[in-house]
Amino acid sequence: MAAVIFGGVATLNLASAATIKVLRFASEKKREKVALPCWVCRGKGFYICKLCNGNATISWSPMFDPIAVNPCVCPTCEGNRVQRCLNCLGKGYD
Repeated sequence: MAAVIFGGVATLNLASAATIKVLRFASEKKREKVALPCWVCRGKGFYICKLCNGNATISWSPMFDPIAVNPCVCPTCEGNRVQRCLNCLGKGYD
C-alpha cells in the first residue's frame, strides 16, 4: 500500500514538474518574440558597478586634503562588483 501511495506521489511530482517546465519554456519563447533586450545591461539584468568600476572597493578619506586614503567596500554594489539594472525590473529579465 505504501509503495502505491509513494509511486502515485512521485508520478504526480514528475508530471507537474514537466508541465511547469513546458509552460515556462513556452512563455519565455513568447516573451522573446515581443520584448526587446534592455539596452543598458543587454538583457542580463546586471551591469558593472558605476561607482567602483567593478573593483568592489573605493578610495575614501575623511579629510579634504587626504593624507591617508582608506580602501572601503563600495556602498553602491556592496562588494558584489555588479549593480541590478533598474530598467529591467518587472520586465522578466530577473
